[in-house]
Amino acid sequence: MQTAAPAVVKQPERPKLLQILGPGLITGASDDDPSGIATYSQVGAQFGYGLAWTLVLTYPLMCAIQEISARIGRVTGAGIAGNLRKYYPAWLLNGVVGLLLLANTINIGADLGAMGAALRLLIGGPQLLYVALFAIVSALLEIFVRYARYVSVLKWLTLSLFAYVGTVFVVQVPWADVGYALVVPSLSWKTDYVVAVVAVLGTTISPYLFFWQAGEEVEDEQERPEASPLKRAPEQGPSELSRIRVDTYLGMALSNLIALFIIITTAATLNAHGMTDIQTSSQAAEALRPIAGNFAFAIFAAGIIGTGLLTLPVLAGSAAYALGEARGWPVGLARKPQQAKAFYGAIAVATIIGAIMNFTPIDPIKALFWSAVVNGVVAAPVMTMMMILTMRRDIMGSFTLPRPLLTVGWLATIVMALTIVAMVVTSIR
Repeated sequence: MQTAAPAVVKQPERPKLLQILGPGLITGASDDDPSGIATYSQVGAQFGYGLAWTLVLTYPLMCAIQEISARIGRVTGAGIAGNLRKYYPAWLLNGVVGLLLLANTINIGADLGAMGAALRLLIGGPQLLYVALFAIVSALLEIFVRYARYVSVLKWLTLSLFAYVGTVFVVQVPWADVGYALVVPSLSWKTDYVVAVVAVLGTTISPYLFFWQAGEEVEDEQERPEASPLKRAPEQGPSELSRIRVDTYLGMALSNLIALFIIITTAATLNAHGMTDIQTSSQAAEALRPIAGNFAFAIFAAGIIGTGLLTLPVLAGSAAYALGEARGWPVGLARKPQQAKAFYGAIAVATIIGAIMNFTPIDPIKALFWSAVVNGVVAAPVMTMMMILTMRRDIMGSFTLPRPLLTVGWLATIVMALTIVAMVVTSIR
């Protein structure tokens, strides 16, 4: 009598990296928007490699606060504003959401202007027409393209960031100097130096990123029939939190690596040739042409357009998530337009107002400065409220923050609070 062969137990397939990458990757990549490119270009042009260390400092802080944002969405099944609405006073929620809307709309306007200017540099033609076209295309795609397909488009758009990897290998870079600057900070208390540090911190840790990543975790959970908020399905916790961690850490690594390459490129070219005053990303691209050649110029300018196409929906979407959850509207990019009219209306209005800014006498550089100030003012209070939320077992169930993440999250919050103080002190001086 033959003995039956033992049944082969099929092990569950590990998810592929591209399947794991999602909200964290898109969030990290969108942090390098045209406005951020302008900040990093100015830092590289003005200080050379001297502020490269700030990107080493901000990496663990970014990872912590974005992982915390993602956890809030995945555990509770609601975004940041939805949780603030439940557990905090209405006046505080309305103040935070109002300031976020203001900052995001200004950022949209500045990014649209930079994209229009970059396309004009590449092919000529009317900049304002390009601004209008970019606004229309971005809004229509976000509103009418099915969520799963749209997210895949955003994932592929992250490849546009590698334009700035390309520019580094076109120019001559003293890598020993770069390595030294990364590990040995050259500190200064001069006003312009402190302002630059504040600008980098404010660019890498921005409130719209918190709201977007939490909202996208909620969207992803609702799109998968087998998934539930972790508070109701704790057995899903280990795999989901592991996915969030990998997605977030890789997304933030990409964000800071690209920012570093932008600083290196502008330091090796503009700063090395005495060009230290760069106000916009398109100005940085134009300044590269006579120094680094047409190829570096074209790559840099094309990257501005690609990153803008990635960031516009994140800025408009995070504003709509915050406003919609604060008002109790149906929200989500997975919903059809007729199912979430107010949510999609907020996306359209924010994009339109941002575009209109470019047709007014408003100085986009000054507007962007005030946007950074508003973001700084909003970030620390929102981070504080998030940290308190994630310490409460009645909200997070068994998924309150582990001690290492709790420690780094509070450290990030303190650093942002100190950034606000530094911003106020330097503006008074």
